[in-house]
Amino acid sequence: MTRLSVNINKIATLRNSRGGEIPSVKDAAVNCQKFGAQGITIHPRPDERHITRKDVYEIKPLITTEFNIEGYPGEDFLKMVAEVKADQATLVPDTHNQLTSDHGWDTWNNLSFLKEVIARLQENGIRTSIFVDPDPEAIEGAAETGTDRIELYTEPYARLYPLGRDKAIAPFIEAAKFAKNAGLKVNAGHDLSLENLNYMYKNIPTIAEVSIGHALIADSLYLGLETTIQKYLDCLKK
Repeated sequence: MTRLSVNINKIATLRNSRGGEIPSVKDAAVNCQKFGAQGITIHPRPDERHITRKDVYEIKPLITTEFNIEGYPGEDFLKMVAEVKADQATLVPDTHNQLTSDHGWDTWNNLSFLKEVIARLQENGIRTSIFVDPDPEAIEGAAETGTDRIELYTEPYARLYPLGRDKAIAPFIEAAKFAKNAGLKVNAGHDLSLENLNYMYKNIPTIAEVSIGHALIADSLYLGLETTIQKYLDCLKK
């Protein structure tokens, strides 16, 4: 079974554009779970342009499924994740001013850093996932860090899907196989949508979790949040 974790960053972006508490990220977290999502993902950034530090602490008590916090593993991030006792920390190599995650870790050149970070998180009972490209070398390095999982960066798949889905999915199938052989579970995320999600699921049914935000929240503007989440859950069925 592939679990659906809804990234609610875009709810916070809309709220912050006007100030105040509308729309409420807390209500979004509650309703996404109510409508069937099996997890909530947030990606707090240092500039708080969407999810704020305050949000992180206020959302945690509302989680009845799984709380996945993404971010660059600096000291403030690591402390916050430990304090709220996130279920999973997804580590991304983003710079502070990066618009969105757009590449995976160079795991070998960051091996000692990632080992230290992952050991610290795991000591606090937090599952770890490293954001990587579908590259066997990077996945091999990820396995050396001691991480529990990797998250495959799926933007290349989404971009190439309209041009030829078999070619688009091929490196991800191989990456998932390589990860499994290395003893790693596989998550996936970035630009997955109602158009391309089911094909990925059918070809890689061993994916443990997909994290989807931008497309899902955009679809909900037209379809409503409950209907949209059900449609994404339907994509995770053969």
